[in-house]
Amino acid sequence: MQSKLAFVFPGQGSQSIGMLADLAKHHSVVHETFERSSSVLGYDLWSLVQNGPDTELNQTDKTQPAMLTAGVAVWRVWQTQSDIQPDVMAGHSLGEYTAFVCAGALSLESAVSLVAVRGRFMQEAVAAGEGAMAAILGLADEQVIELCSSAAEGQVVEAVNFNSPGQVVVAGNTDAVSRAIDLAQKAGAKRALLLPVSVPSHCQLMKPAALKLSEQLQAIEFKSPQFSVLNNVDAKVNYKPDLIKESLVKQLHKPVRWTQVVNEMSAIGVNALVECGPGKVLAGLTKRIDRKIIALPVYDDPTLSKALEKLGK
Repeated sequence: MQSKLAFVFPGQGSQSIGMLADLAKHHSVVHETFERSSSVLGYDLWSLVQNGPDTELNQTDKTQPAMLTAGVAVWRVWQTQSDIQPDVMAGHSLGEYTAFVCAGALSLESAVSLVAVRGRFMQEAVAAGEGAMAAILGLADEQVIELCSSAAEGQVVEAVNFNSPGQVVVAGNTDAVSRAIDLAQKAGAKRALLLPVSVPSHCQLMKPAALKLSEQLQAIEFKSPQFSVLNNVDAKVNYKPDLIKESLVKQLHKPVRWTQVVNEMSAIGVNALVECGPGKVLAGLTKRIDRKIIALPVYDDPTLSKALEKLGK
């Protein structure tokens, strides 16, 4: 089977004050990309990601445009440095929107506007303090699903991110998530800890947000992507705009099946993966899912140079 290349884009959680500063020093397209997003948002997005405060950057309606723009900026830097094109793309949660922008299915301006309201809808769906997420490490997927069922007690708590074997994130009502953490610890989890987020993403509590998002999506133009984009819901590729929109609505209240996405990449012959965006979360997950895939994060000039050298530019 001919070797193939994937480009992937991280979601919320990889943001940090000062992200992409080094890359921006060497590549003007970073600033240009952030300026385009700022003009849509009505505030200086680059100033926010460079100077904070981090409490504002970590608000989901700010985080989502910031992470999307960062991923697109890295992709555009790559395009100025190399003719190498991906065979497939994917994004983790919010990163799926980034993938569709980079695949030419959605304009940056439309996407930035869309994810900003997506973040607002998510925040409005569950009052502050009433929702939570937790990472559970060291248990099988089935164990986590079962303990969520036991912990629910009439509330919502679900396995929502299947990130890699032995790493599952759960989300739901705060009390139910707390009960799930206790059960996970009793079941022998290596770690079970609350995540610093205010929105319980990808669970049933997001259905009101998904309904509003569906209405918003109808007004936005999508095109058929130029590259295959594996979606989070079932690790399949959709080329029809209506099916893409449908999948993005489902994605908001259904689990992110990242392990399945990476396994599907492996099945179609992907042997190298480039992560575009701040940090290296997805590169780390890839190593835990399939060590045969070379994972190359790109977030500054040295990592860009390393990836270009590894892939032969």
